[in-house]
Amino acid sequence: MSASNGWTRREFLAGSAAAAALAMGGLPARAASCSQVVVGTWGGDYQRLLSAHIDKPLMDPQRIESVQDVGTSSVRKTKLLAGRASRRAAMDIACLSDLDTYEMNEAGVLAPIDTQRLPSHVHLLKPLVRPFAVAHIYSAKVIVYNPAKIPVAPQSFNDLWDPKYKGRVGLVDGHFAQNIESAALINGGSMSNYEPGKAKLLELKKLSEPKVYPSNEALAAALKGEEVWITLMFKARGFMWKKAGIPVESATPKEGATPYISDLAVARNAENAECAWRYLEAALKPEAQVGFADQMGYLPTVRNAKLPADLQKEIGFSDAEIAAFNMPDYGYNAKNAAQLLDWWNKSFKA
Repeated sequence: MSASNGWTRREFLAGSAAAAALAMGGLPARAASCSQVVVGTWGGDYQRLLSAHIDKPLMDPQRIESVQDVGTSSVRKTKLLAGRASRRAAMDIACLSDLDTYEMNEAGVLAPIDTQRLPSHVHLLKPLVRPFAVAHIYSAKVIVYNPAKIPVAPQSFNDLWDPKYKGRVGLVDGHFAQNIESAALINGGSMSNYEPGKAKLLELKKLSEPKVYPSNEALAAALKGEEVWITLMFKARGFMWKKAGIPVESATPKEGATPYISDLAVARNAENAECAWRYLEAALKPEAQVGFADQMGYLPTVRNAKLPADLQKEIGFSDAEIAAFNMPDYGYNAKNAAQLLDWWNKSFKA
């Protein structure tokens, strides 16, 4: 998720308080005490879909201008941390991964979720509920493979260790923690102990000579050219690759899928706090959630957002698969990220 855009839409801010109440499905029909909300976000598709499915249809009728502050996750975290001592935060809402919102909450820069201001909070899937952020969209890590080369769908993470895939396994460099985690789950580890994954990955290195790619895009090119046949990736991205003509399918491993959650969090010292809560409520509306699913492949986080059956089949998970999700141990990840990266660079990639 990257790119930029800083335009505003004051000329589009029309409508009435009654229209705003209708759009928000029951919020009080009074005008908001604020007139804008600053959203720190990724660029690219995510930024575009925020505008198309939240900003224009749900915030504009409330006469609230959504200002997008586009940058990387690292930049957003730096701004939040730098603003701790300020009266006003640099942004009202930060779009971050679940691991990042945990880190920012531990640093004391996020406001606790006020469920009284979020009528739609009751619809959130229970495994995705946390007290410091609202789960906006999600997917989960699965096995993505080329069905022409692997006609029988993989059943386990362990299938990547099959000798017949020597030279055909691809991994993304930036997903080092997820890669180690997957190896740990088939070697006696757990979501709170990735250490057994290290020996298992060294076994993969010797057995299959996996290729490590610098980005998701580089891996996609390798899959398209059939240089890579099998990988670990979020199901949403596999869906987007398939839509783009890359020959891939997805399989949920028997060890369980690990969710990736894209969060929305309110800065503790947000200047436009009321508008921030209204934005989070808008993001949870079924129509906004379905728009992201259809165009980006990420699943709704609320139970009342219903997808077309064919789309649900492509990007969704069964109730049993959701119940078997490997939920992240956020504390473990935060404590061990640095040493896992050091091992990945010095031992696995070396």
